[in-house]
Amino acid sequence: MKKTTIIITILFLFFFSANAQQEIGIFGSSNWLNNWTEFNPNKKEYGEANRILTGNISVNTRLEKRNIYLLKGSVYVTNNATLIIDPGTVIICEADSNASLIITKGATIIADGLETDPIVFTSNKAFKKAGDWGGIIVLGEAPINKFGGVSSVIHNLNPALTTYGGTNPKSNSGILRFLRIEFAGSKFKGAENFNSLLLCGVGNKTIIENIMVSYSAGDSFGIFGGEIKLDKMVSFKSSSSDYKFNYGTQCTIDNSLAVRSSYFSSIYGSRCLDVSSYDTKQEVDFTKKQTKVVATNLTLVNNSDSISIDIESGLVKEAIFVRENASLECRKTVVSGFNPAVILDGKILINDQNLNKIKFEQMYFNFCKGNIFTEFVANNEDLENWYGNSAFSNVYSKSDNIATFINFKTSKKPDFRLRIGKIVVSKVDK
Repeated sequence: MKKTTIIITILFLFFFSANAQQEIGIFGSSNWLNNWTEFNPNKKEYGEANRILTGNISVNTRLEKRNIYLLKGSVYVTNNATLIIDPGTVIICEADSNASLIITKGATIIADGLETDPIVFTSNKAFKKAGDWGGIIVLGEAPINKFGGVSSVIHNLNPALTTYGGTNPKSNSGILRFLRIEFAGSKFKGAENFNSLLLCGVGNKTIIENIMVSYSAGDSFGIFGGEIKLDKMVSFKSSSSDYKFNYGTQCTIDNSLAVRSSYFSSIYGSRCLDVSSYDTKQEVDFTKKQTKVVATNLTLVNNSDSISIDIESGLVKEAIFVRENASLECRKTVVSGFNPAVILDGKILINDQNLNKIKFEQMYFNFCKGNIFTEFVANNEDLENWYGNSAFSNVYSKSDNIATFINFKTSKKPDFRLRIGKIVVSKVDK
């Protein structure tokens, strides 16, 4: 196993020195995080609201940049209406009313910002914190795997207006592009939270690109069913999971980032990727497609200056969790600073059939306390031998984050692209 790893490492460094365009992790000839992202959102001043959004939006409506809007309570876009949000528009979300925006099935949102003029949803609190307000929910007509093909988002919302699912994988719920969602994910009952952006039964004609979620108390991105492509997503210091997939979603996610903090983690489970097909088997129809996620060029990193200490203190958990009857194909992805990198549900039998549905290829596992394990099982020799096969071209390293990424420390303009050619690679620690 160790000899194989050394050979893979040499091939990796040779290949990527000669072919820099084929980078592992997030990539681009320039840093695509520049201009539209904000890594210090609590220090950002947006001004006072001069317009109020409340109740139902049942006719085509435009929100203009010249105004600042206060979102109060649960605001539903209904009656097949289209909500257009101009580039640069700011929507301040009221914490006391658990403000949320719900795009109902058949309605459309066109929130098409610009790299130099993103759209912003943020808290109305003077001192902002995770979970100040609800989130954004988009409900579509694409297939889900629940019995009957439809479901409803509870969240203390109007059940008649929160149904999702159907038979049209090509349905179009609009455009979400160059958009920031800050301090969302409030509790709605018990220990349950809103997701900052929840996409339910959303079809593949919907455009979802360049979205940053910061300081979410619930999952940053929830994808429940549907068929969708995500590109250039950013989840920054979520208290819950960064990307949660469930209910038969068929999703590709490319060139996207999750930055976790050791000090922002839920006791109920916080991962970069959480891939499920259901919560309980009784609710799903196994004749339908179960969840399949194809993830390429992701960077999943623990934002810590003392990873080893945080791991030993129990502050760091796994980056990726895959549950039974779900598929994940993960390629060209960096996983840096976790304990361990990946855990497979204990209900998954370790055999060729199941491992062919859970693929890790051309991965860069860095500074993790272990690589791939089955839940509650300390001996991972079978998994190490399988994923350590030279055919998968996986690489293992013990470099710190400063050496691994181009600009890890600067919060104003960080650059989480891999620092090619300057990485110190070591043998695997089992």
